Amino acid sequence: MSKAVRAASAAGAEWSLEEALQKLETIVEAMEAGDLPLEGTLTRYEEGMKLAAVCQARLAEAELKIKQLEKTAAGDLALKPVTLGNAE
Repeated sequence: MSKAVRAASAAGAEWSLEEALQKLETIVEAMEAGDLPLEGTLTRYEEGMKLAAVCQARLAEAELKIKQLEKTAAGDLALKPVTLGNAE
């Protein structure tokens, strides 16, 4: 995971992917309406970029977990321990 993605994940630690996407959709709708002054648009854009990074971090976390799944001898799925070779 890149430093930017880790930082975004830490900054938005309280948001789930769904919450971040909902907030991002709200920002996009407000910007598309065209009713915001330039300063408001820039502020919303910055918020949107942070939320997009949070979403990217959540997806990267999920991808890592999926990559770590393995079948046990009983046929169940279990998470493999993370090794430094698997970390991005």
